[in-house]
Amino acid sequence: MHYTGVKRLAALALMAVTMGAQAAPRAVPHFAPVGDHFELDGKPYVIRSGEMHYARVPHQLWRERLQQMRAMGLNTVTTYVFWNQHEMEPGRFDFSGNLDLAAFIRTARDVGLKVILRPGPYVCAELDFGGFPAWLLRTPGLRVRSMDPRFLSATGRFFKRVAQEVAPLLSSRGGPILMVQVENEYGSYGDDRDYMNAIQRQLREAGFDLPLFTSDGPDPTLLDRGTLPGVTAVVNFAGSVSDVKEAFAQLDAFRQGVPRMSGEYWAGWFDHWGERHHTTRPAMAAEAVDWMLGQGISFNLYMAHGGTSFGWMPGANSSGTTYQPDTTSYDYDAAIDEAGRPTAKFHAIRAAITRHLPPGERLPDLPASAPTIAVPRFTLQESAPMLEALPAPVHSRLTRNMEAYGQGYGFILYRKRFATAAAGKLELGVVRDYAHVLADGSTVATLDRRRNESSTEIDLKAGGVLDVLVENMGRINFGPQLADERKGLVRQASLGGKALLDWEVYTLPLADLSGLRFRRGVPERSAPTFWRGSFRVDGKGGTFLDTRGLGKGHVWVNGHHLGRYWRVGPQQGLFLPAPWLREGDNEVIVLDLDGAREAPSLQGLPDPVFATP
Repeated sequence: MHYTGVKRLAALALMAVTMGAQAAPRAVPHFAPVGDHFELDGKPYVIRSGEMHYARVPHQLWRERLQQMRAMGLNTVTTYVFWNQHEMEPGRFDFSGNLDLAAFIRTARDVGLKVILRPGPYVCAELDFGGFPAWLLRTPGLRVRSMDPRFLSATGRFFKRVAQEVAPLLSSRGGPILMVQVENEYGSYGDDRDYMNAIQRQLREAGFDLPLFTSDGPDPTLLDRGTLPGVTAVVNFAGSVSDVKEAFAQLDAFRQGVPRMSGEYWAGWFDHWGERHHTTRPAMAAEAVDWMLGQGISFNLYMAHGGTSFGWMPGANSSGTTYQPDTTSYDYDAAIDEAGRPTAKFHAIRAAITRHLPPGERLPDLPASAPTIAVPRFTLQESAPMLEALPAPVHSRLTRNMEAYGQGYGFILYRKRFATAAAGKLELGVVRDYAHVLADGSTVATLDRRRNESSTEIDLKAGGVLDVLVENMGRINFGPQLADERKGLVRQASLGGKALLDWEVYTLPLADLSGLRFRRGVPERSAPTFWRGSFRVDGKGGTFLDTRGLGKGHVWVNGHHLGRYWRVGPQQGLFLPAPWLREGDNEVIVLDLDGAREAPSLQGLPDPVFATP
């Protein structure tokens, strides 16, 4: 919240007015912005936070990772709430296992961390569709991040369900949650103040009776568009101490007499497929933290521990007309790496924080981190061609997007049968996002959205079958283009300039692979194929499955979808967490989209592998 008075009494009175009937019963809030600082239990409080997303880390590892964050010197953990993970279908919520938000917050409390909650509804986070559920796209014309009543009805339901999970854990009720964020970097998207007020009102009505805040870049225009009167504004940025000083100078020019906080200090960066692997200097992050603490400024390291964007979780960016899908790894060059190991950046930041600890505070010892292990090379001997494992089709006059068939993630296959010979230029309009074109069961072309590819030549005999297998590689999660990121074929297909009608459409979310029928040997045709094998583990520890010998596809281990691999790099290994391994045999299924002509093999490495694209 934004307080302009300098007296604590005036600030508390203003807070009582802005919080209204939802205010906590206690006379003095447990945590509050007061003038130019935060207070906890009536004493000045500097937030030393780090970001970790519970859904990106197996729940068995939460405690270890949070203990590491505490040992680094942090007193708070910040997390987004991923709407698209919790409500995969309208009204059907999941807060279990890796999505048990309340359990994550209780674990943070138990290891001595406070919590900052960021429920969105938009979160960005390099997450598919910025965290919005894909089913929103089934409604023609629905506009996200707007006053569209259909959208606001869905967000209101979601906030109430989240509040139901975490209500006892709010600081207003003695819990560890200090603050809750309103939307996320809205200034980079729009300027609809009515919408921002509506989201703030929904949060209050859901029961979030504690301080709220907004989070935006420090540019004056972004702050003007993304903030709300009476709500604390924090700023997001990266860089050296000079960049930090400039960011807060802009915040000071925008609002005076308010707490200063970096809502996201980007202590690393994420990777796109086909681009370079990002790293940042440990000293730069440590120097930024040192300067902020020296000024009494609160911060949140984004990320303290990044984890992994398992399954269909990764999102994408768009630079002009260039589509940039995110990698499976969300290591982020964070202080704690993807496998949960403290890095040089961890120790540099810990040293900086130690220099500014309040009198009497001592950091806990660093707990031992789980080891990583090597797994000897093994071969997957059993195969199941994808085209032999198709479900019942939907008959469709036109090619429509994935969402129009009730599907959100995975693959979709469009099949056209030709009674007479067909040849010429196949034009698919817009491919979202990567297509394998097959003629009579064999791959004849691939089309990559990153390169704006959407057409190829085909030549089929009478009775021939054309298959177009399209992979959803992640919806854009930042910028105006996220508003319409429907997948599959989003325009009408044609051959030689004439529309192609009457298709068989197969939805392939690949949520359950138990129906696959494997047999030993290599398939007859070069086409997308599932492969199955196993390996044994005797010790305990996570590993990185080395995918350098593979082309493009996905990996599942013991039923867990690790995510996407792709030879274009930079990522060349998929992290397999220790809790997902079994002593003895472990089943591996690989979807090889390239149709290798020999059985693929894998090995486990103790460290990740990155390649230069």
